[in-house]
Amino acid sequence: MKRVNLLRLVFTGALGAATLAAATASSQEMDQRRFEFTYVAELDVPEGTERVQMWLPYPSGNDYQEVRLVSIDSSVPTKVYQEYLYRNSMLFLSTSDPDLSRIKVEMVFRVTRKEHREEGFAELEDPFGFVDATASRWLSPDRLVPLDAFVRELAAEVTEGKKTVVDKAKAIFDYTVDTLEYDQSGTGWGRGDIYYACDKKRGNCTDFHAVFIGLARASNIAAKFQIGFPIPRERGEGEIAGYHCWSEFYVPGYGWVPVDTSEANKHPDKRDYFFGAHDPDRVEFSLGRDVKLNPQQAGPDLNFFIYPYAEIDGKPTRDVRRQFFYKDLDVATGDP
Repeated sequence: MKRVNLLRLVFTGALGAATLAAATASSQEMDQRRFEFTYVAELDVPEGTERVQMWLPYPSGNDYQEVRLVSIDSSVPTKVYQEYLYRNSMLFLSTSDPDLSRIKVEMVFRVTRKEHREEGFAELEDPFGFVDATASRWLSPDRLVPLDAFVRELAAEVTEGKKTVVDKAKAIFDYTVDTLEYDQSGTGWGRGDIYYACDKKRGNCTDFHAVFIGLARASNIAAKFQIGFPIPRERGEGEIAGYHCWSEFYVPGYGWVPVDTSEANKHPDKRDYFFGAHDPDRVEFSLGRDVKLNPQQAGPDLNFFIYPYAEIDGKPTRDVRRQFFYKDLDVATGDP
């Protein structure tokens, strides 16, 4: 349920209530889709290994997606934990079996993903700029998205003359969409490094949202990083090559507003839509960056948590193979 500042409702009175009612009615007509999602991780265990640990992101339900576990098939016993900062869930396994040469885990979920579309958020902005405690933690820097002099100066330049949170966020959105090019060539892209993105002016969704989130936070606008997988618009089934990420910004007195700068860049015809909406063609797996797992990993904090992470004898390994599949339930299986 959207969190609305009660003080703001006092000031807006009947007009605000009418606007909220219209937004609620609109939300009842939003698009949704149902699909099955399969997440597979596989690791060969080197001879002489004393201990293997593996963590897989485990999707949770929220206001815009319902998640039901269908099955977990694992060669090692597993348990679900939750980390403390972002409340991300994860599937964890640990083994010291000397005869184990391979670990394979397959998770299958059924997901109902709803469109997240907000309307009227500009009109309901709190004139006092109140930010509640749950939003304020999204004002802090990330390792690759610092709030240093360069970022603050760029944010001030981009938002010059803008007075409201929404106007500043829109200016940052426009700057990101217009300045960066969605380009996965070469090296350096995909880390969500705001310095790389601002210098090269290209990258993938992680780089786009590093710029949006960094400039928003530098403008005292809380901005949230979300990551999951894209589900192809064409109904059917198949393999998914990799992740997708998106973001939300906080409007005082209203709540969280969705944006997707990289999709707006890739689909200019939907540019206006993606300032205030996320389509249902996605599934969220985790939030935030610089993630400490639970149980905590021996290696450094994860830049973001979407792919399986493993440690062999306390050292991170990149040798985990992964595959992801989707299957629309209404089309591919005839499931009602």
